[in-house]
Amino acid sequence: MALRFAAPFFAAALAWPVAADPVEPTDALLDALGLPKIVQIMREEGMDYAREMAIDLMPGGATPAWQASVGTIYDTGAMEDMVRARFAESFGETDATPLLTFFTGETGSRIVDVELSARRAMIDDDVETAAREAFRGLDGSSDPRLATITEFVQENDLVEANVVGALNASYQFYLGLTNGGALEMTERDILTEVWSQEAETRADTREWLYGFLLMAYGPIDQEDLETYVALSVTPEGRAMNRGLFAGFNAMYDEISYALGLAAAEQMMAQEL
Repeated sequence: MALRFAAPFFAAALAWPVAADPVEPTDALLDALGLPKIVQIMREEGMDYAREMAIDLMPGGATPAWQASVGTIYDTGAMEDMVRARFAESFGETDATPLLTFFTGETGSRIVDVELSARRAMIDDDVETAAREAFRGLDGSSDPRLATITEFVQENDLVEANVVGALNASYQFYLGLTNGGALEMTERDILTEVWSQEAETRADTREWLYGFLLMAYGPIDQEDLETYVALSVTPEGRAMNRGLFAGFNAMYDEISYALGLAAAEQMMAQEL
């Protein structure tokens, strides 16, 4: 299950939050990045993924009981809480001011808006296929936009971070299946199986990531995109990137294990 944390910033164009009580800087930053909306999109992605997984794993496919279990697992409130807690822990005492200033400004809002729009659009298989094909047509070329996006990806180690997260989530899913009684696998067995997926996961992640970024940033001026890339490699930008991966990795690990347990329960019930 690919995590697909496509960029270090997941967001929608939101105004600075207004509240009666003081807001923690990390919460203000995540609110400005539209965390509730990206979590909702991830729920939609997850529900689609779970329906496809049921067809592969269970004779009865996506039964009402399975759908109910999955709906409980992809609880947006719990997902958001996990991301906020782990993000705050990772971000620590980093000054959020320059990030908040950027992402609540015109350029930052525009950038995060197109990120969110593209992420939602790629739930559609046809859109995802088209995005991948567009990247394959440019891969290896001297296209200037591709060069800027490549710098963005490499500076933020986005492919590697996504691959590690995806493999960890896969490990948790197999662990859930095993602990739920559907499989008999040792820890070594699980690690061997997961590691065998590394090359395929890396290729798929790279293609999805570049396809997404090329589509998302298509409407963004080159100068604004370069400003964005520069921000991402500042100490504050790197701290934000680490915090988001820490938060979303923890969220996906928990979800993947729960899906494994739920799938095991459904598989064993149908066998009976």
